[in-house]
Formats: sequence, structure tokens, C-alpha cells
Amino acid sequence: MSTLREKLQSVIKGEVKDDKATLVQYSRDASVVEIVPKVVVYPKDSADIQALVKWVAANKAEDTELSLTPRSAGTDMSGGPLNESIIIDINKYMQGTLEVGESQATVLPGTFYRDFEKETMAKGLFFPSYPASKNICTVGGIVANNSAGEKTLTYGQTKQYVRKLKVVFADGNEYTVQPLSYDELVLKIAQHDFEGSIYAKVWKLISDNAAEITAAKPKTAKNSAGYFLWDVWNPETKIFDLTKLIVGSQGTLGIVTEITFDLVPVQKYSKMLTVFLPTLDHIGPLVNEILSYKPASLESYDEDTIRLAIKYFPDLLHRGHLKDLIQLCWNFIPEFWMGLTGGFPKLMLLIQFDGNDQEELLAKVRNLQKHLQLQHIRTRVVGGESESKKYWTIRRESYNLLRAHGAGKKVATFIEDVIVPPEHLPEFLPKLREILRSYNLTYSIAGHAGNGNFHIFPLMDFKDPEHASRVLEISQKVYNLVAEFHGSITAEHSDGIVRTPYLATMYNEKVLQLFADVKRIFDEKTILNPNKKVGTTVDYFKKHIITS
Repeated sequence: MSTLREKLQSVIKGEVKDDKATLVQYSRDASVVEIVPKVVVYPKDSADIQALVKWVAANKAEDTELSLTPRSAGTDMSGGPLNESIIIDINKYMQGTLEVGESQATVLPGTFYRDFEKETMAKGLFFPSYPASKNICTVGGIVANNSAGEKTLTYGQTKQYVRKLKVVFADGNEYTVQPLSYDELVLKIAQHDFEGSIYAKVWKLISDNAAEITAAKPKTAKNSAGYFLWDVWNPETKIFDLTKLIVGSQGTLGIVTEITFDLVPVQKYSKMLTVFLPTLDHIGPLVNEILSYKPASLESYDEDTIRLAIKYFPDLLHRGHLKDLIQLCWNFIPEFWMGLTGGFPKLMLLIQFDGNDQEELLAKVRNLQKHLQLQHIRTRVVGGESESKKYWTIRRESYNLLRAHGAGKKVATFIEDVIVPPEHLPEFLPKLREILRSYNLTYSIAGHAGNGNFHIFPLMDFKDPEHASRVLEISQKVYNLVAEFHGSITAEHSDGIVRTPYLATMYNEKVLQLFADVKRIFDEKTILNPNKKVGTTVDYFKKHIITS
């Protein structure tokens, strides 16, 4: 009898592997979850993916556990690219930027963002909602999670820049998905085929439940939780855009094979103002005041992250060239002095302005600085790019520092992406820290203060028999707290296995049922990345939490 590997190999041009080393490699991402697949497939192109989907659909009745999960760089923190059945590695062969035009670019999903960025920057353009992991992630993962990052304050999330997608749906055929006028939608529905039925059913679902869907939309600047039903139909423009469901769906509705992004022009200059907050009492109103000056980004990290950077300063030095290291050492003198005098701020704010006029940028920074100094807030205009690099290094490397110095513990990524409206931060952040400290955890908190999105990285002992239970307890407490302040449990990392069981803290039963209905419309046989977005329980999550 043929093995699963042999059966799949017979229908595609790419490779299929099931050796132990490969299966172990693909059993983890950057989350706290581990799931060993049966095989890993490396498709050569879209035709291979279509063949795989058709084969699984045809054989699902015989083997009910068959399913397909697309995976690219494996940097996901939610367990999104993990599955007990078949993993499709998009990254190996489906790479490359196909075209960069005057305002758009078309790219294959396995392309590393760093390579895509080089292509667009050469034409003075960039894709602005890149995440902090931009040097190791792929564009396919960015779309799958509706990613965002330090430029999101100005530019928004990924869903705003996806102009067109090619997607393999559950019938095994590839379709082009793009915004449609109402007349085009009517024609699509009239096709009376698989594609037409998707449009017809989604249109009916949205039309029949318009009030419920509108009310369910999170009141936060960013969100990656659930399916974005509220964004599909725009009653004002009369545009029906199914890309808004595909983006952020983590491959649960279809497998993306090609992406066309809108791009924006690169700004020539940037200037940074750093703010040292001795207390969190007025962080909410302060953020709103800063936003009125229209910065390009407003990032932050807490006092524990600063202490971490000072304590493990040599590690930061290892990440650059000799010239950069000397400059970095010199630039860190103020932080060393703060440490000696005990003057660490409760929160550091990094406020960056971008533009094409240097004098105008400097005037904005000086005006904001004067405004803050009137409130007796300590600020500093950063001297130049080399000095600003110091602050970005701390902001971006806190996760890696924790991971490298866990003293037998590991960074646990499961509550790493919460967001609340900024006006609630003075109450929210102390309560959040109280939860974490009640478990005696070492952790760092950094993130996007401009929209209230914080990344929490606790260190935990995965070998502790109580570890899994603590993960569940902390998750529930943190997400209940997020709900109390009208936030989202995931701003830009999506649900995966680690957050899907907690979507009920954000959405009522009716909305959760609508999510399940969406999944059924696209994937009735549940062959596309199961156990994400819908259908996952706390017990399933607990069963797969890493224990070593």
C-alpha cells in the first residue's frame, strides 16, 4: 500500500518529505505550540497547490483527518502554520517579485519581505505595514495575519494595501479576488458555480446580519481577531471586496498564490523625539496630544525592557560592525547613567516624524518638545540616525534578549499582541503588570503606544508540569482584562491555535456562529488549515503546548 508521501508525490512536481527531522522542524513556529505533521510538501507553483487541494478534497471521505496548512517562514506566534496532517511549504519555490509598477507591486507569497523591500525601494516605494520581523518574515505571512508594525500609526494595516489576490479555493481551482462594484458582484453571483456560490452566500450572510456585524467590529485602531466581515461591503462606495476576508484568515478560507500590493512613496527624512515617562498616570491623554502632531510612528517599551538592555548590553553589541559598536556604546551613556542613579522611566516613547522637508520636520519635533516640557516631561531630540538606531535596537531586540538569557526558561508567546484604546492605558497597564507579577514572571513589554498595542513576552519554564495550566490561566485573565477595556486580543498577529479558544471574550455567540458559517461557505469539508479562527477549544490548545 502506498504511503501518504508517495500518493502526494504522484500528483505534484515538487517534493514531499516525511522523514523525522523534517517533521520535527515543521512541528513548531514561534508560538508555545507543537504539532507534528504527517508530511511536508514543497510545491513548485500554483498548479501543484491546485493538485494538492483537489486530491485532499477527493480523499477526505476516506481519511477524515486529511487537511492542508500553508506555511512560509514559520515566524508566526500563534500556531497558525501548524497541523497534524499536510504542511505546504510555500517558501522554498514560490518566491519572487513579479512586477513593481508606479504604485503597485505583484509578488509571490513565499518571498521574504526583505527581498521584496529591496525591489520596491529601488523605485522609491515601499509597503508600509511591515512588521518588526521584516528581516525574517514573508509577504504571504504578512497577508495571512493582517500584519502591521511601526508605520501603522500613519499607514494602517495590511488589509488596506492588498489590491488583488490569486487564491486556490477548496474546489482546487485558482481564482482572482479583487474589489467588485455592485454590478460586478451581481454578475459573479449569476455564475452559479463554486466561485459564484461563495460570493452569493457571503453577500447573503452580510446582508442578513448587517447590524450584528457592524456592532461586532472592534473599537480599536488595529485588529486581527476573527474574520473581518465588517470590511467586505462598503454601503457608501457600493464596493464588495472579498480580499478583506482572505487577509488575516491564516489560510483557512483559501491558499494565496499571488499578491498585488499598493505601495507608497518613501519619505526622504526622519527625526526622532524620545520621551521619558516617570509615571503612567497620564499616558492616555498624552498619547492623544502627541498624535495631534501627526507622527509617523509612536513606539514604546517599559522600564523592565530598559533594564534588560542594560543588563545584557554586550549582546546588543554583537549585532553590528565595529564602527557601529563604538557609536552604540557612546550613545548608551545616558541609559547607563539612568541605571546608576535609579532614574529609569516607567515607559519610553519613541516618536518619529517622516517627511521630505528637513526644516519642517525639525520644527514639528521642537514644537512637540516644547509642549511636553511645559508639562515637566523629560524629552530628548535624537541627534541622528546612528543615535536613533540605539532606541530601535532596544525596541526590536527585547524579544531576542529574553530568549537568549532565559536561564533555563523560554520566551512564551501567547499574550504577545493585545490592544486597547490608548485612553485606557493608565488603568490597563498597571492591571496587566499586576497579573504578570502575580505569577512571578520575568517579562518585557514593548509595542505601539500610539494605538495601544503592546507585545508582552514572559519567560516561563516549559518543563514545569504546571506550565500549561499557567498559560491557560494567564491567557484567560489577560483577555478578560482586554475585554474590560474594549480591546482586541490580537492586533496584528492573528488567532491561530493560541487565541481562537478565547474569541468569545470579544465576540458574542451570534458573531462566532457567523465566523463558523464563513468557514463552511469557503471550506465545507474542512480541508484548509483547521483549528484556527473557528473550532478550536482550550483543551486542544492545552494538549499541544510545548513541554520542553
